[in-house]
Amino acid sequence: MADHTQNSNFKHIIRVANVDLPGEKKIRFALTKIRGVGIQFADGVCMAAGIDKNTITGNLADNEIKTLNSVVTNPMQGGIPAWMFNRKRDYETGEDKHITGGNLHFVQDNDLKRLKKIKTLRGVRHIKGLTVRGQRTRSNFRKNKGKVVGVSKKKVAPAAAKEGAKKEKK
Repeated sequence: MADHTQNSNFKHIIRVANVDLPGEKKIRFALTKIRGVGIQFADGVCMAAGIDKNTITGNLADNEIKTLNSVVTNPMQGGIPAWMFNRKRDYETGEDKHITGGNLHFVQDNDLKRLKKIKTLRGVRHIKGLTVRGQRTRSNFRKNKGKVVGVSKKKVAPAAAKEGAKKEKK
């Protein structure tokens, strides 16, 4: 770990897309700290920016940081294919987008509000706190439904218990 921090240009924190990235990690893993960016998308960003994905983040030059920032904030112009975006055929505009940061949370909330308002099946299941994507709920997701459902043992009738005790004595 000491070998990459000895560089005189090493930066411990790098700011990309309004998020502080740790300088000690490889750039492909550091980019995943940005909400809405996974490892696959981070690899695509590195390739589009012309940066080796195994480069330590703190060793990046200022011009490389600027290109990374521009590709993350505007991936369509950066040359990332539309199939990697997290919002294809947006409901309002119909275009392909990739949303990151605080906007992602805002857009997801608006989508859920819309589904609840028009009372789709997904919206109703969100309202009730049930699973939305077809999972079975008999044994899992009990926090939404209540206490564990178990099998109760039958109580042995007192007369039958006495007869069982007599047979053992003989």
